[in-house]
Amino acid sequence: MSIDSSANIHPSSVIDTGAIIGANVNIGPFCHLGSEVILNDGVELKSHVVVSGWTSIGENTTIFPFASIGHIPQDLKFGGEHTKLEIGKRNRIREHVTMNPGTTGGGGLTKVGDDGLFMMGVHIGHDCIVGDKVIMANNASLGGHCIIEDNVVIGALAGVHQFCRVGRGAMIGGLSAVVADVIPMGMVIGERANLDGLNLIGLKRAGVDKDHINGLRAAFKMIFQSNNNIKDTIEPALDAYKGNPLVEEMISFIKSETSRSLTISSKD
Repeated sequence: MSIDSSANIHPSSVIDTGAIIGANVNIGPFCHLGSEVILNDGVELKSHVVVSGWTSIGENTTIFPFASIGHIPQDLKFGGEHTKLEIGKRNRIREHVTMNPGTTGGGGLTKVGDDGLFMMGVHIGHDCIVGDKVIMANNASLGGHCIIEDNVVIGALAGVHQFCRVGRGAMIGGLSAVVADVIPMGMVIGERANLDGLNLIGLKRAGVDKDHINGLRAAFKMIFQSNNNIKDTIEPALDAYKGNPLVEEMISFIKSETSRSLTISSKD
């Protein structure tokens, strides 16, 4: 066990032998940390937080009461193998959030990036890779093996099916069921989520070049709002808007190998 002298630990909390506690960590009442847990500098556990397994939590992350972090995956194939959960810096993990480590079949790692907000009741399943500045609203859930890129927003009570990818800057509406990949900057809504356009507000707030946004909108129309097959439209769109980084990112995502189909408009 290694506990920095500057750490503040409530006497009711239990720290198993082997845990590593960094500088200026604050652990409130009735928390429990397992023997392989690492809390880096400035981490705060409010109270009644349980962190288990081989779990690392990055600097200045705050975890609120009754979160369950690092317990074994909800996967019947899991046989007790030694797998990891890695959480980045400056995340806010709210009440009743659950995050599970990876499985051998999925690479052995669940990874959460920096500066995320995970609201009450969020679930991040085994082998998920979550980027930076991701927001998941109340009771949103990720199935196993999902890839969520940077700056994604997932609305309340939305669910993302296992093995789905959600591209950078996409927005998923509340109560949506995402069962296929979502393009970067895409906006999807619906009980069975369908593509409803681009996250233009997010792009504008991020200060993206106006000409690049206009090019992306035009390429989006060519690919998703024509009567042609998507496979037949992506190369002409790439040629028409060559040099536009948003268009190139979107088309690269579409062309990537994946086990899931692509979320498209319900009218297509």
